[in-house]
Amino acid sequence: MSKTSQRIEARTSILGEGMLIRRALPSREQRMIGAWCFLDHAGPVDVSQGEGMRVGPHPHIGLQTFSWLIEGEVLHRDSLGYEQLLRPGQVNLMTAGQGISHSEESPAQRPPTLHLAQLWIALPDSHRHSVPAFQHYPDLPIFAAGGFTATLLVGELNQHVSPVAVHSPLLGLDLSATTAASAVIPLRADFEYGVLVLEGNVEITEATQSEALASGTLLYLPPGQTKLDLHCKAAARVLLIGGTPFEENVLLWWNFVGRTRDEIAAATATWNGRTGADTVFGDVPGYVGSALVAPAVPTEIRSSR
Repeated sequence: MSKTSQRIEARTSILGEGMLIRRALPSREQRMIGAWCFLDHAGPVDVSQGEGMRVGPHPHIGLQTFSWLIEGEVLHRDSLGYEQLLRPGQVNLMTAGQGISHSEESPAQRPPTLHLAQLWIALPDSHRHSVPAFQHYPDLPIFAAGGFTATLLVGELNQHVSPVAVHSPLLGLDLSATTAASAVIPLRADFEYGVLVLEGNVEITEATQSEALASGTLLYLPPGQTKLDLHCKAAARVLLIGGTPFEENVLLWWNFVGRTRDEIAAATATWNGRTGADTVFGDVPGYVGSALVAPAVPTEIRSSR
């Protein structure tokens, strides 16, 4: 695991049926930050034309999916029967556990812009085979952090506590400013952190060094940090994630988080060979379109450590 701070440039990828996104985790430089094992940033993008975002039914095991919506609307459906419209300032949390499937799409009647961060949280051994679940969080703690407006997505900060239920020590914080602003955010020395710029440009000061970060850049901070000095000269938005280093070895392939290749290969075979009687991943009612097909599992899957 990295012992020093480092810049990680998010790479472009395709979400669902053609939406261009930026993927910050996993990367060659850093596979995980705490239990956070995946981080996509979509938008701001114009979805007024065409069908917008469309991600057909697909499976998950061993993780929680975490969707933080900044602008627009996203419709979630899953094999438990939940259908939930996600709006700005809200979080959808789906716990895959032993197996679940879901779809995500822009509703037919929707705002013209979509801006979204989607993350995965690796479940520890104690919870990764749990019964699947879905939770919607319409209200999160919002407070002033210097000149920034802070929304506490996960964890605890400045006596505020997020209601989002996770199974590892984690922090998720959205920081936005409409004009020039500064803030000092307290950090836990036993956490590692990632700072991803979602909009605008920011400057991070650590010790005697300053880092200028633009949208699409993730700054990794190893354990030992006690504060984050954050500055912007104009409107900006930053996502701060953190957690204690995840000690369990994790394999991530396609939409699965496991511990061994055999486990992921079995999940792949189950999904691709499922029938109407399938009781592992189930069916997603209401989605008009085809389910995704899991790709072949490679001989070797890179681990988190």
